[in-house]
Amino acid sequence: QVQLVESGGGLVQAGGSLKLSCAASGRTFGRYAVGWFRQAPGKEREFVAAFNWRGTRTSYTDSVKGRFTISRDNAKNTVYLQMNSLKPEDTAVYYCAGTFLSDYAIQRGDEYDYWGQGTRVTVSS
Repeated sequence: QVQLVESGGGLVQAGGSLKLSCAASGRTFGRYAVGWFRQAPGKEREFVAAFNWRGTRTSYTDSVKGRFTISRDNAKNTVYLQMNSLKPEDTAVYYCAGTFLSDYAIQRGDEYDYWGQGTRVTVSS
């Protein structure tokens, strides 16, 4: 069992940056494939970024490529999402998700076993 807690969301102007954190308690998070998803008001949840448990495979949705970076610090049991050049369309609640020992950068939400509660990101124009 692992518990995930996101933080780092907030209000930022377009063009600004935020760094989201996903802190895990319980089992060693370094052996988890992790993904970030987001859900904007009135829209379905969508995939943002992911990597496999080894960190050797990454995947990003097209709209964030070159702007967002997923990373992890195993010593801190934390995964990050660095978001640069933010746009108003990035406004959403961001969730991290994890699944144990997957060697894929998973884009499907239903393939993750654990989810955080979300952190809200608002980008003003």
